[in-house]
Amino acid sequence: MSNHSAIFRKVLETDPQWLNQIRRGVEKESLRVSEDQAELAQTPHPSGLGSALTHPSITTDYSEALLEFITPVSASIAETERALHNLHLYTVRQLNGELLWNASMPCIVQGDAGIPIAQFGTSNVGQMKRIYRNGLSVRYGRKMQAIAGIHYNFSMHESFWAEANKLEGNLLSTEALQTEGYLALIRNFFSRVWLLMYLIGASPAVCASFVQGNPSHPLQPIGDHQDSYYLPFSTSLRMGDLGYTSQAQSGINVCYNDLDEYISALRNAILTTHQPYSAFSSMDNGERAQLNDSLLQIENEYYSPIRPKRVTRSGEAPVVALTRGGIEYVEVRCIDINPFVPLGIDSDTMRLLDLFILSCLIDESPHCDALGQQRNDINLQRVVNRGREPGLTLLSAGGSEVTLSELADPTLTSMAEIAGWFDCATGGDGSYPKAVTEAQQKVSDPSLTPSARILSEMQKDGMSYRQLAWNYSRKWHAKHLDQSLDRATLASLEAQARDSLAGQRKLEAEQTQHFEDYLAKFYSQY
Repeated sequence: MSNHSAIFRKVLETDPQWLNQIRRGVEKESLRVSEDQAELAQTPHPSGLGSALTHPSITTDYSEALLEFITPVSASIAETERALHNLHLYTVRQLNGELLWNASMPCIVQGDAGIPIAQFGTSNVGQMKRIYRNGLSVRYGRKMQAIAGIHYNFSMHESFWAEANKLEGNLLSTEALQTEGYLALIRNFFSRVWLLMYLIGASPAVCASFVQGNPSHPLQPIGDHQDSYYLPFSTSLRMGDLGYTSQAQSGINVCYNDLDEYISALRNAILTTHQPYSAFSSMDNGERAQLNDSLLQIENEYYSPIRPKRVTRSGEAPVVALTRGGIEYVEVRCIDINPFVPLGIDSDTMRLLDLFILSCLIDESPHCDALGQQRNDINLQRVVNRGREPGLTLLSAGGSEVTLSELADPTLTSMAEIAGWFDCATGGDGSYPKAVTEAQQKVSDPSLTPSARILSEMQKDGMSYRQLAWNYSRKWHAKHLDQSLDRATLASLEAQARDSLAGQRKLEAEQTQHFEDYLAKFYSQY
């Protein structure tokens, strides 16, 4: 088994200062909802936030009402948290009678018709973004696309990979070793992502409106009011069958043993017609319904809790960027918004993510096979649906049934070792060891998990899911309004908004290429 985990461990163990050079970034989605009814906003993207197409830090995801905040890449968790904090403080001041919904699962009162698809203007790139979202709408329905989450981008500094390569005798190029290292990390991530969902899953319940029209859903009503549904021991319904899932995509055989195999699987899915999609030609408003009738319109359509990434050049497809330079960073995509903290994520969660991701890097990483992938899927589904169930068992690498705590132990042990290295690297403030201790306590006592706390507060106070999420959203909205942005940060964000609007106008004014030609050129990359 070709594996470099022992070398990565040795580099970090020998000199923990490499940990101070980790690069991070957060992408946090938040729905805009009406302040008085908590209904999904039907208003356009606020002009004070600039252009969703060209703004570097504030954009929209699927829906016009689904904001996305993007922090700059930073080696400091405090800086990342501060950047996200500033974006929230600025944004709430641009909202008129609306607030940010600080939870993952939405309340959709008016069905698909009440979920406006994001607008990006008339430029070719703006049209492509819009039509891609039309495609998501006709293929999967809009409700699934209105679920909000958080992505955590993580990379080791380039010099770390060079040091590891030197220790290993430069048998590969540093770029090749880096790519193999990230692939090994991803394989381990899939085998233990269930533990992450247990620890930070925060979507054990949904609004009744979310399951309306779905008679086959497995959820039960909470209490007598029938306005909230849940599974008693669930951790993250967002990551289960109600969330980001696609039966059509289950046939895409994506494997992370080799980058070329991964790229080939996605290329084929983008170039292969999926017959059921051929029926989608236009939307009710006459717009084009999708970019193509393939299994995937573009790479982003492939749902995965983690993705290998490289920053793309203008107009470059993600798999082409990966072919050009290998894997530059990983994007962890399975993080629920935590309603109990003002930004939906905090520094404690980021530290937990660091430890979890690094354990995936330094632990032995077997190559994936069909049996292993099936085992990973079973464990993840058991935990998202039943993670806090007393006596729950999961499948070990050998296929035997073991308790959740027994299967969690090796990963927590590895995380504890890494926490010690962080303590050395950061002068021993104890914040990383504390993150492991709290994780261990949650494994021992499920009532300490965010998912348990959500259900406990709902049941104790007789609240619906909507009321709980709305209460916390109003609380944090008021807190953001009560805090002030410093003058320089405010001026910078105002300038970004103005510049982004000017940038979109310039794109649209200078455009000469027909959209069909633009699209054909884009797809010719594959």
